[in-house]
Amino acid sequence: MANDVATRLKAVRQMHGLSQRELAKRAGVTNGMISLIEQGRVSPSVASLKKVLDGLPMGLAEFFTMDPAGTTQVFYGKEELVELGEGAVSLRLVAAHRPGRRMTVLRETYEPGADTGSDMLRHVGEEGGVVVAGKIEITIGGQVQVLGPGDAYYFASAVPHRFRNRGRERCEIISASSPPTL
Repeated sequence: MANDVATRLKAVRQMHGLSQRELAKRAGVTNGMISLIEQGRVSPSVASLKKVLDGLPMGLAEFFTMDPAGTTQVFYGKEELVELGEGAVSLRLVAAHRPGRRMTVLRETYEPGADTGSDMLRHVGEEGGVVVAGKIEITIGGQVQVLGPGDAYYFASAVPHRFRNRGRERCEIISASSPPTL
């Protein structure tokens, strides 16, 4: 276990571009403690490890579920995108199972006539996107706009909003929102 923690901590620290001294300073621990953990000479308590990870910041779950080599998946084939939509609206989520994910990235597809529903959506955060193909009518609060390829949007998600494809061709959007709600 100590070697696993050692390998992971060193990889995470280096991934964030921090020296042992800088991580120790951020976490409020001694440089020696970081060094001993990374050498596998000390197996930290859960509380001590949590304190160290707070200097990154990173949670315990994310720390223990990441690849021991310090890498997490960064590339996703189209077959790995998780489908969250239904019917004429496809919402394909990037990195659905990534520990500690802090944003939602979607490949959205709206067939002709499709929409997000008669009820306006609203949630915490912000969202934005770029239309890649087709056209989409977006209602944000009292504003309505039809966007085409290359057009974009960005708004506070607490404002009621809705997406509708009133055209004759499929619309595709690449979007992101934070914090993740999907």
